[in-house]
Amino acid sequence: MEPPRVIKTHLPIQLLPQSFRETGCKVIYVARNPKDNMVSYFHFDRMNLIHPEPGPWPMAWGSWYDHVKGYWKEKDRRNILYLFFEDIKENPAREIQRIAKFLGHHLSEEVLHNIVQLTTFDAMQENPMANYSSIPDTIFDRKVSHFLRKGEVGDWKNHLSAEENSAFEKHYMETMSDCQIPFRFVI
Repeated sequence: MEPPRVIKTHLPIQLLPQSFRETGCKVIYVARNPKDNMVSYFHFDRMNLIHPEPGPWPMAWGSWYDHVKGYWKEKDRRNILYLFFEDIKENPAREIQRIAKFLGHHLSEEVLHNIVQLTTFDAMQENPMANYSSIPDTIFDRKVSHFLRKGEVGDWKNHLSAEENSAFEKHYMETMSDCQIPFRFVI
């Protein structure tokens, strides 16, 4: 049996190749609540030396809203397993089992336990395949931030003022009014 091909991408659904629609590819989509996503991207952009200077609270590279909505709206018509970062943080074993089932596999308790251990934030911070430590310092300035910084839910509370949060909430409610995705901002 030919091993599966795995492709990691940040492309919005409309930019996936036509073969995605024709061949029944399976997609695992992980979404993170927009406040923590914004904070994470802000720190990533600060340390990423090949991007232009982000300024305060960047929203570069397209709309987060369009991205999460695109996959959400297609999840029941395509082979898309839509996961939430917050659910993975809350109960990694449950979400790993969901992934295994989606891919048509059953995991023994031992294998599940090993996957959970190897995918903890601390383990991934130490893993060069996950932490991108092999990327040269001319691309990532690790004195500013690490690629895997905190991996927490609710860190946005440490970065958004009450006024910023209120403005964000207003914009979020207006922009997401046509698509109710059950994001959690704290766990």
